[in-house]
Formats: sequence, C-alpha cells, structure tokens
Amino acid sequence: MATGTTKQRKRGGGPRALATSLGGITKNIFGQRGLADGAILKDWAQIAGAQMAAHSQPEKISYPQGAGDGGTLHLRIDSGAMATELQHLQPLLIERINGYFGFKAVDRVKITQGPLPDRDEKRPWSPRKLEDGEEHGLAESLMDVDDEDIREALQALGRAVIGRSQD
Repeated sequence: MATGTTKQRKRGGGPRALATSLGGITKNIFGQRGLADGAILKDWAQIAGAQMAAHSQPEKISYPQGAGDGGTLHLRIDSGAMATELQHLQPLLIERINGYFGFKAVDRVKITQGPLPDRDEKRPWSPRKLEDGEEHGLAESLMDVDDEDIREALQALGRAVIGRSQD
C-alpha cells in the first residue's frame, strides 16, 4: 500500500556564490549595452594593452539593426593625445577585439573624449605597528607553541589581526 507522502523540493537549492547569481543579472544589463557578458570590460587591459586601457574604457557596442556582427565600439578616452594615437592604431585595435571575440564583432571605433569613471583600484593594505603591550601580549599567548615555524606564522597572523583592529 503506497502512502501519499511526497518530498517537497527546497526552493533555491541552498546557498550559492554571489558571483553565480550576479552573472545572470549583469548579462542582461551588459547585453542591453551591446557588451555581451561584460567580458570586454573585464579583459579590456588584455585586449587593448595596459597603456591604452589606462586611458580608455569601452562604453557600448552598437550593431546595425538585425546584425550580430560588424558593430561600432563606442570608446571613451581621457586625453586628446591618446585619442590621436588611437586613430592611428584603430585597425590594430579592431583586429585585437575581433580576435578576442572570435568573430568580426567590431568594424569601427567611435571615440568620445571625456573623463573616465573612477576605478576602484585597491590600495595595498598594511597593518599598523603594534604597541609594546600588544606585542608582549601576543608573544605571551604564543609561548606554549613548540614548533618555531608555526609560532612565527601565528605571530604574523596575530600582528595582522591586531594591527587591523581600530580601538
């Protein structure tokens, strides 16, 4: 005799990495700007080279109606000198972009001169120097650790944790 019990599936399937969820959202947004999945923004330094990427940022790729290739890359550049240089390097840049995508994604580049948005470049972090009392307390708490390598590693970790905290 079969009972009428059935397992209910959980919605969502448990915790997921944030990057997994954001991929679908950003793909729609980037798609509206003609930037596919945003890869051209993420890999712009590899495509254009470090010097060009430092002074430029892709804004969108517009395609002719009904076409999926032969688009126009709208590129913002922060200096007139770099805009002039890009005009001379335009065929090479188009070749590199198309090589990156694997098809003729871009036919031409439209340059707009203006300031670039602020980039979130992380500054290297270094912990503050510990006060004598903090250093002594850390050394005292690690006295019972026999292995020298482990003690040094724990001491470095302790300095970083204590040095990061703001009293």
